[in-house]
Order: sequence, then C-alpha cells, then structure tokens
Amino acid sequence: MQPVGAFKVRGGVNLVSRLSDEERSRGLITASTGNHGQSIAWASRAFGVCATVTAPEGSNPDKVAAMRRLGAEVVFHGVDFDEAREWAEAESRANGMRYVHSANEPHLIAGVGTAALEIMEQAGDIDVMIVPIGGGSGICGAGLAAKEMNPKIHLVGVQAENAPAVHESLRAGRMIPHESAATFADGLATRVPFELTFGMMQRLVDESVLVSEAEMCESIRLLAGEVHVIAEGAGAASTAAAAKMDLKGKKVAAMLSGRNLTMENLQTILSGDVPRP
Repeated sequence: MQPVGAFKVRGGVNLVSRLSDEERSRGLITASTGNHGQSIAWASRAFGVCATVTAPEGSNPDKVAAMRRLGAEVVFHGVDFDEAREWAEAESRANGMRYVHSANEPHLIAGVGTAALEIMEQAGDIDVMIVPIGGGSGICGAGLAAKEMNPKIHLVGVQAENAPAVHESLRAGRMIPHESAATFADGLATRVPFELTFGMMQRLVDESVLVSEAEMCESIRLLAGEVHVIAEGAGAASTAAAAKMDLKGKKVAAMLSGRNLTMENLQTILSGDVPRP
C-alpha cells in the first residue's frame, strides 16, 4: 500500500531527507532489482536529487519502467543483483556520486523499521513476526522496532530455497556467499550477505525458514483469492513460511513487503505454474 508498492520507500525517504547539501549535489547511485531502486527514485524526486539505478539484465520490466517514471536513470549491468551492485560501487568511486547500499545504511534500516512499529502500535500483542530476507534491511528494521516494544517477540526470517545465503550463514554463524540466487522472487535474489545487516540479524533473528518457488506461488494465489491482495514473490514469502510452521495459538504478523509482480508472472502463477527466474 506504499507509494512504490513496497516497504522500501520508508527507508529511501528517511535516508535522502538526511543527506547533506554536498551529497545531494553529487547525485546518488545505487543498485537494485527494483523495489529499493523505486524507493531511492521516489525519494530523490521528492528532494530534488539526481539518481542513477543500476539493475541486472533481465530485471522486472514493470519495476524498471516505474523507476524511470520516477525520474531515475536506469542502467543495466551484470546477470544478477550482486554484479549490478559491484558495478555501481565502482561507478560511485570513479565519478564521486553518493553510493546508497541497499542494506548497509542505518537510515534505510531505521526508515523501514517504521512498518513494524505501526504493526505493533495497531495490532498489539504480537507473538510472532515473519519477515522476508533479501539484503536484510527489512528484518533488521522490524526486529529493532518490534523487540524494543516487546522483547519476547519471536522474529522469523524467510528466504527462498534457491537463494539461501543468509539462512545458511545464520546457521553457520558466519557470512557464506551462495553460488546462485535463481528465484523468481527478485526481492529475495541475493547471493551475498551484507556485513551490517548480517551482524544485526545474528542478534535479532530467532529463526529462519526456507520456502520453495511453488510455496511462494501458492501463497500468492491464496492472498489474491482470500484477501484480494496482490503480492510479489518476496511479499508472499512470509505467508508461505507461516503455512508450514506450527503457529497454533499464536498471534502472528506476516510482512507482505511488496506487490510489484509482473502481469506475465501473475498470469503464470494463477494458472498453477511457477515462473522462471
């Protein structure tokens, strides 16, 4: 229900509003598969800042079009998010632009944490909060806000079986890059854990769960049919995790983090199939 159809806009507004005049004059560059990029584009337009978003080849065309409509320059580089990120980091160093990491930014984390704050204020005594994990800003913000209000809340992170880098890293107690992130849920498609958010997740996350491509698709169909809400793959991941957990007697909040699903993928999913990454 956010302006860009995803929770990330809360972080973009918080970060861009706090930049110095010197940082704004240099312009921003970031990397994104779509939702983070829309967040930075929306906030940059609001505060009169030039923004460039590097996206991997084959990115969600609807998200790319939305970033451009919001005024961002979108350039393509790499086969996945992490290759796009590495290129954006190099461009930032070469051209003096203010690089905005999609996870290692405290102001992003604080901004997106307001979603969990509102849940706690409006829904009250939540026992379990389930949050998708891509780069980790969402679950870190949620954990900070929710556990400040209720230290006993059980925080569950969700990743795709095909992109389990954070899940495996949390189990091992150290950051372990994964060789691929072949999931249609582009918001979960990260191969590499990030230092700031991983350290926070080690302190905040009580449990992590993996969901399959088919389970996310089933939850997209469930949310469309029963709640009349469209969820993208990452947005439906929390519902998919709830469906396979024993939550009897618990009051549960499952974060629906985004709704930016292409019509092509929505048609595929509603027909009973699974989209290709």
